[in-house]
Amino acid sequence: MILSVSRRTDIPNYYADWFFNRIKEGYAYVRNPMNHHQVSKINLSPEVVDCIVFWTKNPKPMIERLDELAAYHYYFQFTLTGYGRDMEWNVPHKKEKMIPVFCALSEKIGKERVIWRYDPILFTELYTLEYHLKAFEQIAGALQGYTQKCVISFVDRYMKNKKRLERLRVFEPDKAKLMAFAKQLSQIAKKCGMSVATCAESIDLESCGIAHNCCIDKALIEQITGRRLKVGKDKGQRDACGCVESVEIGAYNTCKNACLYCYANDSMESVQRTCSQYDPMSPLLCGAILPQDNISERKVKSQFMDTKQKI
Repeated sequence: MILSVSRRTDIPNYYADWFFNRIKEGYAYVRNPMNHHQVSKINLSPEVVDCIVFWTKNPKPMIERLDELAAYHYYFQFTLTGYGRDMEWNVPHKKEKMIPVFCALSEKIGKERVIWRYDPILFTELYTLEYHLKAFEQIAGALQGYTQKCVISFVDRYMKNKKRLERLRVFEPDKAKLMAFAKQLSQIAKKCGMSVATCAESIDLESCGIAHNCCIDKALIEQITGRRLKVGKDKGQRDACGCVESVEIGAYNTCKNACLYCYANDSMESVQRTCSQYDPMSPLLCGAILPQDNISERKVKSQFMDTKQKI
């Protein structure tokens, strides 16, 4: 099993204590977002967890505790954008705070296990194509030698973020401008020793030097673990998503980064209500088991092939 921690929230930033408690206990409960009273019990033992994929804008609360994950393989998807506090309300200053954290994490676990995400990219009167190119070049220069790969995506409109994006007056450049923009991103990254790939994008940017990406990446996991995986495409993700199957342990309406483009939160009021239930000792993230809940153990197992078959 590949464990996703998490597409729905920022567990390394806000819920590190909960996560390490779950690792210690060997299991977690996860509510079905489509059926509130359906709860899955997930086995988190190293025998079944082949790799953990962390998604975060700030892994600092975890860095000094990574030795607690000695029995596990893992890598980080670390989002660093050029947006200010007007767009990402609770994300610390990038140059002063987050770039040093990125470099510290890379030095601790290796640059191949820290993927830089510059996403989602959205365009407004303030955040123009030129603005993004300048911001991308500055961040790429600061991360040179600390990562091998950058993942980009362009903002998607969902019911949860549609009105916010309308208020921001987000616009889409024409295809020629977008292609030229993508090519410049690729060239900047190449100068800094990085490749660029897209996340869940249907647009073909191969001619710009940008490949389609898998964030839950079979090839990378095999490289990190030195083992062959037998795992297919995640059918629960969008068609353009290349990720392989994983098990998600996060929860919606729990991310306090407060990014205006976010699709995982209904509103900050809903986040506050949910987070008020946070107990780092609970098997559930931000909540407790209710009398009417139906708990079932999810069948999970290692997806590694024959233990003798190594890379």
